[in-house]
Amino acid sequence: MDDPDAALMQAVAAGEPAAMQMLVARKLPRLLALAVRMLGDRVEAEDVAQETFLRIWRHAGSFRGERARLDTWAHRIALNLCYDRLRRRREQPMAEPPDAIDPALRPDEALSEACSARRVERALQALAPRQREAIVLVYYQDMTNRQAAELMDVSVDALESLLSRGRRALAAILKGDDQ
Repeated sequence: MDDPDAALMQAVAAGEPAAMQMLVARKLPRLLALAVRMLGDRVEAEDVAQETFLRIWRHAGSFRGERARLDTWAHRIALNLCYDRLRRRREQPMAEPPDAIDPALRPDEALSEACSARRVERALQALAPRQREAIVLVYYQDMTNRQAAELMDVSVDALESLLSRGRRALAAILKGDDQ
């Protein structure tokens, strides 16, 4: 398996802080974006990203590059942490759902764009978790269907089914918002 991060991961496993800093600089934006899309909460997503890197640092010596690429391993850690948080949310009912905030929006962006982005974020949060995971990995993390299926531990056909159901559900949710 050809992993462009293999040498960097070996340096992290050797306990080199500079290597870990470089790893964080390379991987943080995508892992943070993944967590924000899965959780709909920037603060929680930052916690997940931080915990992901702590786990990578602690378990770098046990990483086996012949079994998976670093990106796959890091995404799996982040997704597992997201699912842990989503499970805890279900166990603790809230009086009011939190406002979904898209951290990518800046004050100078057009109001209609901001409104659309918030609608899509809310719609993503309403999807079944596995459908949301598939959509986030393929459309927001730019993974191929094969990469996303491997990460989710499903067949490509199963992933495509999740994507199809997720797109239909998103369309129905967004259409319902218009009425």
